[in-house]
Amino acid sequence: SACLATPFKIKGVNYSISSACATSAHCIGHAMELIQLGKQDIVFAGGGEEVHWTLAMEFDAMGALSSRYNDTPELASRTYDANRDGFVISGGGGIVVVEELEHALARGATIYAEIVGYGATSDGYDMVAPSGEGAVRCMQMAMQGVDAPIDYLNTHGTSTPVGDVKELGAIQEVFAGKTPAISATKAMTGHALGAAGVHEAIYSLLMLKHNFIAPSINIGELDEAAKGLDIVTQTRDAVLNTVMSNSFGFGGTNATLVMQRYKG
Repeated sequence: SACLATPFKIKGVNYSISSACATSAHCIGHAMELIQLGKQDIVFAGGGEEVHWTLAMEFDAMGALSSRYNDTPELASRTYDANRDGFVISGGGGIVVVEELEHALARGATIYAEIVGYGATSDGYDMVAPSGEGAVRCMQMAMQGVDAPIDYLNTHGTSTPVGDVKELGAIQEVFAGKTPAISATKAMTGHALGAAGVHEAIYSLLMLKHNFIAPSINIGELDEAAKGLDIVTQTRDAVLNTVMSNSFGFGGTNATLVMQRYKG
């Protein structure tokens, strides 16, 4: 953060959050909280991740990366497919401008959405395996005070055999048979680790703005755990008003953002 704050002469908060694959989602949620507390009017929040072989090797040694589809890498990231075998590492970065509403209106800013909910929890369970229970609490926390149904949920969905199922179970518990449309954009983009949260917040904002749902691709045989849910497998035209994005990380750290179309 200092590498940006120094050349741009930013005088407000200036620090980094490190929470594995939930990092940049936590940054966005924390930015919202700082504004709610009256400590900032505007915050640049997000994150970045460089793809480097030394980082990829760590996940490969853990058995977390896909290896079955090395000859067809475009098919390897396949969230909710019964034959998925791990995630595909990717990288990149992204920043969103989180701003107090009146401040944004005063300068004529383009408002993509309002952040209306944020949850952050810990599993307190395992360094690698998710509990599912922490994800339930995280989504419930983010939905407190949200005055509209969730129309679309961009899941953490990394294409791992265990993680995808745990998250789907948590979603079913939270929404009690009234689950929203679901997709995992990581099936198209890979898993950008610390940058994934801001990437998927941006994807969700673009879906809100342009009235569509991006699909989970590469599903040849739907996992049993996903059957009965509205898993979007083809680009779908849809008028969205309220969307949710999940970001979960190793160490049992969880973040959920809820964003709503601005109607002012």
